[in-house]
This record gives sequence, C-alpha cells and structure tokens, in this order.
Amino acid sequence: MNESAKPQPVVVGIDGSTAAIRAALWAVDEVLSRDVPLRLLHAIEQADRLESGRAAAETVIRQARKAIEAAGRPVTMESEIVHGPAVASLIRGSASAAMVCLGAVGLRHFRPGRVGSTAAALAVSARCPVAIIRGRDGQVRRAIGHIVVEADGSPDNGALLRVAIDEAQLRNAAVRAVVCSRNEPGEAAVADPESDRRALADLDRRLATWKRRYPQLRVESVAAHGSLLDYVASHRRAVGLVIVGSRNRQHISELVGPAGSATLQDAECSLLIANRQHL
Repeated sequence: MNESAKPQPVVVGIDGSTAAIRAALWAVDEVLSRDVPLRLLHAIEQADRLESGRAAAETVIRQARKAIEAAGRPVTMESEIVHGPAVASLIRGSASAAMVCLGAVGLRHFRPGRVGSTAAALAVSARCPVAIIRGRDGQVRRAIGHIVVEADGSPDNGALLRVAIDEAQLRNAAVRAVVCSRNEPGEAAVADPESDRRALADLDRRLATWKRRYPQLRVESVAAHGSLLDYVASHRRAVGLVIVGSRNRQHISELVGPAGSATLQDAECSLLIANRQHL
C-alpha cells in the first residue's frame, strides 16, 4: 500500500495517568466515525533508564488497552513507544494523524486548575486537530454537555460550525453557537437588545441550512456579553466541549492559559482545537 494511502490514526498520548485513559476512551468515537486505528503513544523521556522505561511503558499501554476493551466498543489499536520528550514526540506524530487526544493534565505535571505543559504546547504546535480532555473519573459518557462554538465573521467560522455539528452528531449532544459582544478593557458589559437581535437573526440565517439538513439535531443560537471564556464560566454546568480554530491564537491563549484552565477544570469541559485538516 502507498504510504500516503494509509488511514491516518487518532493518536492518544498515554503516560499512565487517569487523564490519559479518559482521553483514550473519548477518542473511541472519533476512531469509529473515521474507521481508522487508535494509536496509543508513550514517550520514554529518561535516556538513562531505557530498559526500565520500556517495561513501564509496556505496562501503561497494556492498562490503556484493557480500559478500552472493557468499554465494549471494538476498535483497531496500535501501540507506539518512542524515546524522547513527550511534546516533541506527539508533535511529530501529529504530522500523520487524523487527531491527537490527551488528558488536560498528565501524570508528571499535575496541578489542580491548569493545563499541563504537554497539552499547552500541542495546542499551538500540532499539525492536526487536538482534543484536550477533562473529567473527574476514568469513564466517558456518550452524551455530554452542550458543544459550544463562537460564531463570528472570520473566514474559518463556517468550517468551525461544521466541526461542532459533526461532534454533536457523534456524541448525542446539542450545539450552542454563541455570538460574543466584547467590551473594551475596564468597561462594564452593557446589554443592547437591538444589537443582540440583529446578531442572532444573522446567525439564525447561517444556521438554517444545518437545521434543515439535521432536523433531529438541537442547534441553538445565543447572544453573550463578554468573551467566549466568560460565557463558559457562566454556563459551566451545561458545557461539555468547546471548539476553537487553531488560527485564533487569542482564543487558544485564553482557554489554555491560567484563567481558562481554571474555568474549564471547574466546568469539566474539554477543548477541541480544529486545525487545517478540519478547516
């Protein structure tokens, strides 16, 4: 088979943490929807402990396989054990992956209320879509909270809406397309009903095609005052996944920085960064 014709796997970073297992379970839906392999990747970072590192790597990979098999949804699994920094290994693997998934905070970098350094680096450097998965246990429910995407005038926004629709179908969830009206720094948020009405009318026109195409899918339009992060913080119990584009560095910086990390952690909300393969 031609190398370029091989199906691109969904890669999951496995480090022995519960968060990594959660990310692997979340990735199962992505794998089944694409009919591609699930590749479990572990990086041995200590060059002076290669022999013991190999044994530990095989153990954590085996644990991840067992957790996926126990979920009862058969997928084709591959394992890859590499030597070197986890960040560089995952970025390298992203060049030939359909998606990279990892836990928000891995085993070596756990601090409450933050995104681990590996996830933060991948968010801006991966060459494929990146899913940063959160939660409080080792299980992933098929039905999650609302899938939130900001609706704005950027050239990529139509493609982001499509990603949100696809994920909603995959995960039996509703989509909330949010129009955010931002204020200047230091200014208090002021409601403007007429501006909100116009913005929502325009958004509803954009969403009409999706609603006709997928009548069984719940797609909501929402006007919010403040940033996307402000909206998530105010609706933390309802949001399960936030989708942003990789070109919007401001969004990514907000969502994986200290404020965003604390908000998403508290909301148990995952983040999908749609890269050029999506857009």
